[in-house]
Amino acid sequence: MHSIRRFFFPPTIPGEYRSNFLHLYLDIGWFGILSGSSINFLSVYATRLEATGFQIGLLSSMAAAVSLVLAIPAGRWLETQNINAAVFRSSVWYRLGYLLWVPLPWLFGEQAQVWALIAIALLMAVPLTPLSVGFNALFAAAVPPQWRAHVAAVRNVAFALAFMLSSLGSGYLLEHTPFPQGYQILFGIGFLGAALSSLHLYFIKPVQTVAPTLPPRPQPASIKRALSPGQQLQTAIRFDIWKTPFRNTLLVFFGFHLAQFLAMPLFPLFQVRQLHLADNQIGIGTALFYLTVLLASTRLNEMVRNFGHRAVTGISVAGLAMYALLLALSKSPADFYWTSILGGLNYGMLIGSYANYLLEKIPIEDRPAHLAWYNVILNASILIGSLTGPLISQEIGLGAALILIALLRFLSGLAILKWG
Repeated sequence: MHSIRRFFFPPTIPGEYRSNFLHLYLDIGWFGILSGSSINFLSVYATRLEATGFQIGLLSSMAAAVSLVLAIPAGRWLETQNINAAVFRSSVWYRLGYLLWVPLPWLFGEQAQVWALIAIALLMAVPLTPLSVGFNALFAAAVPPQWRAHVAAVRNVAFALAFMLSSLGSGYLLEHTPFPQGYQILFGIGFLGAALSSLHLYFIKPVQTVAPTLPPRPQPASIKRALSPGQQLQTAIRFDIWKTPFRNTLLVFFGFHLAQFLAMPLFPLFQVRQLHLADNQIGIGTALFYLTVLLASTRLNEMVRNFGHRAVTGISVAGLAMYALLLALSKSPADFYWTSILGGLNYGMLIGSYANYLLEKIPIEDRPAHLAWYNVILNASILIGSLTGPLISQEIGLGAALILIALLRFLSGLAILKWG
C-alpha cells in the first residue's frame, strides 16, 4: 500500500501541487469509466443497429467537422477567460450529451437511432471544442514541466485501471441483459462517470507564476484602424504560427492523427463482421489492451528520461502499425486478445508522451492560439480519416485496408523522428 501511495505521490512533490494532481487522477479515473463503458461500445452498438461504415465514420467525424470551424474562435475566447472555469463549464455542457443516449431505444427505430447518435455528436462538439483546447492549457498551468511526465504516467495508470474494469463489467452486463436494455444501462453508467469527471475538473487550479492564458496582445486603436479587413482576419486567425518552427510539429501531427483515425471506423466493423466477436469478447480484448497500457505507463518516466518525449512519441506512433497489422491478420478471438495485449504496450507509451512533446514545442505565453491550431489539425485528421477509411475498405476490403493503414502509421512515426 505504501509503495502504491509513493507511486501516486512521491514525497518530493511540493504540497501546493498535491491537490491538483489528485483531482487530475480522479478526473481521468472517472473518464476511464465513461470510456470503458459508453464510448468503448458506442460503435459496437451502432454496428449492431446495422449502421454502415459511412455512418460509423460520420459518428466519429461530426465532432471534428464542428471543431474545425470553432477551434480558432475557441482559442481566442479562451484567451479572455479564467482557464479552469472555462474548462469546467465546457465539460459540463459537453458531457450532458451522454445522457441523451439513454432514452434513444424508447424513442426511435434502429436506423433513426443511428442518425440521432450522429446528431447528438454534432451538438456535443460545440462545447467539446473549447474543452479540448482548454484542457491542455489547464494541464500545463496546473502541472510544472518537471512533473508532467510523472502526472501523465499516473493518469495513464488510473485511466487504464478504470477502463479495464468498466470494459470487463460492460461486456458481462451486455451478455446477460437483453438488447437494447443492456446498452441503456451502460450509457447511464457512462454518464455518471462523465459527471464525476467534470466535478473534479472544477477543483483543478493554475499554480504557475506565468498565467496559462494571457489577454490578447493590445494594439493601439490607430494601428487597428490601419489594418485592412484581410490583415485583421489574419491577426485573429493567427496565421503567423505557420511561419514558426511549430509548423513542422503541426504537419507531423497531422500525418500521425490521419493514420490513426483512418482505422477507427474499421475496427468495430472488423471485430463484429469479420471476427464475429461477442460483446463480452470485445470487453475482454479492450481490458487486456488497457492492462498492458497500465504496465507500459509504469515505465514511461524512465523512457522519457532516457530518450525524451519526442523520441518516445515517434517510436510509439510507428508502433501503432502493429495493432492494425495484427488485427488484419487475426482469425479468432485468441488472435484478437494477443493483438490487444501487444497494442496496449505501445499505446501506453504514446498517450503518456505525445501531449508533453506537444507542450514542449509551444511558447508558454501563447498556448491557446497554438493549441487551437493543433486542434484544427487534429479535427481535420479525424474528419478526413473517419470518412476516408470506410471508402478505402469498400474498394480493397477490410483486411487490406488495415494493412495499408499500418504502413501509413509506421511512416508517420518516422516523420516525427526526422522532422518533428
